[in-house]
Amino acid sequence: MKRHIAFANPLLDFQKLLFIKRHDPGGVFHMCDQYYGCNAKPGGGLFVLLEPFGPHPRLVDLLANSVVQRGRLKGQKLEGGAFLSPEVSFDGETILFAYSEAKAWEKYRGGTAYEWTPECCYHIFKVSADGSGLVQLTDGPWDDFDPCFLPNGRIVFITERRGGYLRCGRHCPTYTMYAMRPDGSDIICLSFHETHEWHPSVANDGMIVYTRWDYVDRDTNIAHHIWTCYPDGRDPRSFHGNYPVRREGRPWMEMSIRAVPGSNKFVAVTGAHHGNAFGSLVLIDLRPEDDGAMSQLTRLTPEVPFPEAEGRPIRNYMVYGTPWPLSEDDYLCVYDPEAKNRGIYWIDRFGNKELIYRDPEISCLSPIPLRPRPRPPVIPSRTSQAAEDRHKDRPATITVMNVYDSDFQWPEGTRIEALRIIQVLPKTTPPPNQPRIGVANQTNARAVLGTVPVESDGSAHFEAPVGREIYFQAIDQFGTAVMSMRSGTYVHPGENLTCQGCHERKRRPPPHPAVVPLALRRPPSKIQPDVPGSNPFNYVRLVQPVLDRHCVDCHRQEKAIDLSGAPDAPNGWTRSYFNLAPKYGFYYHVNNGSINTGIHGGSRTVPGKFGARAAKLVQYLDQRHYGVELTDEERHRINLWLDCNSEFYGSYENIEAQARGEVVLPTLN
Repeated sequence: MKRHIAFANPLLDFQKLLFIKRHDPGGVFHMCDQYYGCNAKPGGGLFVLLEPFGPHPRLVDLLANSVVQRGRLKGQKLEGGAFLSPEVSFDGETILFAYSEAKAWEKYRGGTAYEWTPECCYHIFKVSADGSGLVQLTDGPWDDFDPCFLPNGRIVFITERRGGYLRCGRHCPTYTMYAMRPDGSDIICLSFHETHEWHPSVANDGMIVYTRWDYVDRDTNIAHHIWTCYPDGRDPRSFHGNYPVRREGRPWMEMSIRAVPGSNKFVAVTGAHHGNAFGSLVLIDLRPEDDGAMSQLTRLTPEVPFPEAEGRPIRNYMVYGTPWPLSEDDYLCVYDPEAKNRGIYWIDRFGNKELIYRDPEISCLSPIPLRPRPRPPVIPSRTSQAAEDRHKDRPATITVMNVYDSDFQWPEGTRIEALRIIQVLPKTTPPPNQPRIGVANQTNARAVLGTVPVESDGSAHFEAPVGREIYFQAIDQFGTAVMSMRSGTYVHPGENLTCQGCHERKRRPPPHPAVVPLALRRPPSKIQPDVPGSNPFNYVRLVQPVLDRHCVDCHRQEKAIDLSGAPDAPNGWTRSYFNLAPKYGFYYHVNNGSINTGIHGGSRTVPGKFGARAAKLVQYLDQRHYGVELTDEERHRINLWLDCNSEFYGSYENIEAQARGEVVLPTLN
């Protein structure tokens, strides 16, 4: 009777249910590794369950009679591989999915394999809802997966095409958002983020929502939650979860995010950093203020703790996955109480659940009603990146309306006169934490692009560096940083990015200034480069000349620390760096960012208490220390180094040349 009543729910009035079957992946048990094709275990397929809520559901292998009509696998059937991330078009007529031939599994017999070849990687395919017209859209020695139709007809997806590697752990290529036309042409980069992203989907207002791992100058695994951007990739923003008070006070990670129909809310899986995309389910409401914990979350499956944050061993709590919202109360998802062979279920927020389908031999994943659904509004493109937009010839700019508009208190007497623009560089070397960029563990290589002026009303308007992940520092009248982002943003060709302030309150409507900000009354500023040694960043070129002129001779005395430029310290560093940076510099890294302990302010910078304003070294840079007298430029060089996390290398390549003070440009921006 209970099952009959549940399936009489008018929200379950569809006749076809799409899903895939797949084995859990091999390889390292981790949020990144689960989507590498080299870890794919053969088996499964793309299926439709007919009359899923009737007395006699019927299973159809959608590709049983399908042969690839276009692409490298033309003429072949998709058999013996692994399937991932199906998606249905808004009209219900077309299906996207990812497929790997899973050749690495055969070669390495299920062991850990780091092999990226077309035969091992995931590629995106398209097929009609009746199984006809199977075509391959992408190919190559990189993984393409998580495709999603945008309201304008283009397809957003996740891929490793940009390049770059994880800074910790092991050999892990980075994957981020790209987009293409529905025929697989005109592939463009939407996200220039330097770390991983997952599961793009479309919100009810036409925006993209996705999961982004934010990992700039802070702990490794505190921030991989919901982000949003426009369909052309511009203006990436985090409205929730990016600046937690504690790791354990909320989900460790949120994945498989989907907009609830007719609602402002989203459903998500609370996954683990050191695990796969399964866990407990939550409802996200971005309208309340984010308290860094649970203010924007409602538990949908409270009987299951959040993996890693609340429940260990992690595998035991990876029981729910890939939710598809029908309403704020009703969901389709996969589930298994033992976190093993997951079946498809209907659940509601009141604790009811009913099994729809289970295969005793293999898990199910990604149930989606195979029917039309409302198409969100088409948001016009404001970039000139896609082929259809390249006629829009306009410069990319960034505008800050009022840097003083913040949710924190600026130090008394602060006057911000400039913004420093710093580029975060993608890691181009596979070994984790190699080269060791600086004393900060797993830190980013970076480049100081320069500064732009801030007007007396706090506004700034400047030409933007395109296609580079950047962050900003607010610079005072003395040239030192007062505040620093611990995240990143970027702009696309033709984009005009506008920020209201510096960590302004997100849920507050933007104020309407009575007058046009001063910076907008003039042409955009050009970024003014900083001193040699700042771009590319290089301690030997930036700092060592100051030490050679003022410090090295005296520090040859017994008991004085060695401040010479001899490059024979650990990690190829100079002796001066090895002796100065750990004790006298300032740096954030994976252990002192620092969540839970509060060192250096937790998830966010404490204004006026970082970099040169907080480093011990500054105490030794004036006449009180044996009559030291630095020029303004020399002091600026030291301050700039301290403001930039006290790094040594500025690129991941040719560290021997960098240690000799040679200019080494990054190979990937």
